Amino acid sequence: MKKKNILLITSDQQHWNTIGALNSEIQTPNLDRLVSEGTMFTRAYCPNPTCTPTRASIITGMYPSQHGAWTLGTKLLEDRHTVGEDFIAHGYRTALVGKAHFQPLKGTEQYRSLEAYPILQELDYWREFQENFYGFDHVELARNHTNEAHVGQHYALWMEEEGCTEWRDYFLPPTGNMDRSIRHTWPIPEKYHYDKWIADRTNKLLEQYKENDESFFLWASFFDPHPDYLVPEPWDKMYDPEKLTLPQAVPGEHDNNPPHFKLTQEVKADFSAWMESGFSIHGYHSHLRYTEQEQRRNMATYYGMVSLMDKYIGRILDKLDELGLADDTIVVFTTDHGHMFGHHGMHFKGGFHYEDLIKLPFIVRYPGKVPAGHTSSAMQSLVDLAPTFLTLTGIPVPHAMTGVDQSAVWLGEQSSARDHVLCEFHHEPTTIHQKTLVTERYKITIYYNQTYGEIFDLVEDPQELYNRWDDPQFAQLKSELLLRYAWAELGKESLPMPRIAQA
Repeated sequence: MKKKNILLITSDQQHWNTIGALNSEIQTPNLDRLVSEGTMFTRAYCPNPTCTPTRASIITGMYPSQHGAWTLGTKLLEDRHTVGEDFIAHGYRTALVGKAHFQPLKGTEQYRSLEAYPILQELDYWREFQENFYGFDHVELARNHTNEAHVGQHYALWMEEEGCTEWRDYFLPPTGNMDRSIRHTWPIPEKYHYDKWIADRTNKLLEQYKENDESFFLWASFFDPHPDYLVPEPWDKMYDPEKLTLPQAVPGEHDNNPPHFKLTQEVKADFSAWMESGFSIHGYHSHLRYTEQEQRRNMATYYGMVSLMDKYIGRILDKLDELGLADDTIVVFTTDHGHMFGHHGMHFKGGFHYEDLIKLPFIVRYPGKVPAGHTSSAMQSLVDLAPTFLTLTGIPVPHAMTGVDQSAVWLGEQSSARDHVLCEFHHEPTTIHQKTLVTERYKITIYYNQTYGEIFDLVEDPQELYNRWDDPQFAQLKSELLLRYAWAELGKESLPMPRIAQA
């Protein structure tokens, strides 16, 4: 019997409400096509609102506090078991094209990194690279978002092969020589944009797998719409900033929030009390950095980045159809975490577990198996992807994985597989360490060694404006949620093997 294929398509830092099927102000015809042909899950969450921890969770089926890549600047240690190894063991080809970010931009003697300088830009090394990388027998990698100087690896090789010999003109110093003052319009021609590279190379692999009659687990990992806000013409002018609904802070909404929320709304915010490692801290700075006009322009560019990416996702979906692979391929589209572009007066990401940051777009398509045109509120977590992929392809799930098997939910045979999700943010060893429990109705966030926290009622207060942590009327609920959080932590412990004997 022919094996099922898995095609995972991800964006990077995409707000859950930036799909045309949900938001009439943005155009994503190909993601809308996936929505009409599959099931859209409206309660999907990341296990951590930053790249490395969540991406490592996708391939390990474990939470960041379990797999060890607990924050940016760490790496997933090479001895960790990944889902790709299970697929390879059962005769699959495995590949990742695009962003990995399993390792940091700097390595040490003890903790080496293949995604670090200087090897990042040693193109001859990457031209010959044939190693297994975290369970992927084939990888084609890059590390830059838009015009970052981190450009290199397989993306730079592809640009040269495509005739873009002056590719350094489109990237920042010291790698390139692009003018740092350029905003919104990225002068790189679309034909050399990394969205096209990812689609081209993904489709080439699909052709190879079809020709060789090979089953596959393939991850097409896009970089956009992660800022900086840059996109080539004509996508930079696709949206009129004045016609977009701009998210904004509500006066007084941070009055009852933990102190780091309130500090973001000060011009000269002092976050020195949270500095522990000496490295930069995402989100812990003043967020009063843009005028309303600038915010609108940023939002329009961000939407343009999503729409450009959607075009090349469509190229991949078309290739599945062309090759006759669509009916045998489970397609999942999601992102690694959300994004804020004015929500609650904030920008980008950090230790703020609003729905804007931890909730995700999430679509599953499997023709004839996953209900088409269906919307589900069943809770999903990216930590569930690995065990669910394995179950759907008939491969045993390693006991150590702590994600939940969602296969029956995806197939429409079961209404839900979990009644809560957990999200972690451990950005400094002790000073920035928080965990959030999200239930069907409520959300509670606790902080290591702190008596402050957050409780939001997502039914009565879907915009998360009123923190009920210290509200006397919520005291009983607070106790119940703290107990449920403790149960959730106990319930996600890893059990590497079953009990097999009396003693």
